[in-house]
Amino acid sequence: MLEKTPGDDELRRRAAEAALSAVEPGMKLGIGTGRTAEHFVRLLAGRVRQGLDVVGVPTSQRTADLARAEGVPLTTLDEEPALDLTVDGADEVDRSLRLIKGGGGALLHEKIVAAASKRMIVIVDEAKLVTTLGAYPLPIEVIPFGLGATRRAIESAATGLGLSGPISLRSVGNATFRSDSGHFILDAAFGRIDDPAALAEALEKIPGVVEHGLFLELASAVIVAHAKGIEWLPPNGTRI
Repeated sequence: MLEKTPGDDELRRRAAEAALSAVEPGMKLGIGTGRTAEHFVRLLAGRVRQGLDVVGVPTSQRTADLARAEGVPLTTLDEEPALDLTVDGADEVDRSLRLIKGGGGALLHEKIVAAASKRMIVIVDEAKLVTTLGAYPLPIEVIPFGLGATRRAIESAATGLGLSGPISLRSVGNATFRSDSGHFILDAAFGRIDDPAALAEALEKIPGVVEHGLFLELASAVIVAHAKGIEWLPPNGTRI
């Protein structure tokens, strides 16, 4: 009998399960947003019910609601400003541990939590591992005021780096999407991003840009769930 190939959701669960090896009693954890992070929350909750003593800082209201429902103790960065570990997913990751995040709309909070953590482990299924970032549109969180001017400035910055492509305002149904902080998100379909650091620097100079979905030099390790097993990046890095 042929072995059944695991689906994407099963791979997400396996990646989340592997991340539990890095969780130790007493840790203060950043908890990400998205489908893979939700698997981590549920698996972490199982360990909490068995007696694991941890506390989490959620990166979105959605994650907070799930964690509370599952019984994971929560706190805030005001109460615990320094975290031991963040576990989060990504929309894309390359082998240099550079990420695109923000598909779930929580990129600002995710980056704040990641930056407050000693380490960040990213959990993804194999479809998220890419050679070069950019196939996934880059989320850019912007303030509503001056949206047209901000979009124009983003287009200009991209053009200066040889990038082009549609920049669309994210919506949900007939309404404009708003992040938990009340901001808009522009999804920039630039395609191949050969120099993520240069693009990040250019976007950070635009006043209306609150944050962008390029997560550079934040991930300590990436767990990639393949159909044939778990891969850690970097391969010789510290896993726990």
